[in-house]
Amino acid sequence: MDSFKNFITQYKGAIIGIIIAILILCTKLYDLIIAAVVIILGAFIGNYVQQNKYDVKEKIKNFIDRL
Repeated sequence: MDSFKNFITQYKGAIIGIIIAILILCTKLYDLIIAAVVIILGAFIGNYVQQNKYDVKEKIKNFIDRL
């Protein structure tokens, strides 16, 4: 019994992660999570392009010239 308690305390984070992953898979929330990640990634890319317009413009120009 003592070894079981040690196992639970040592791997508590992994067990919680597995339970959360099973719930996400069963409820198909992964579609929503993927959509949220894509939206956030798009926001970061848009912000980067806006803040570094000239650098991005030069990189795109150089890429097109190589083609």
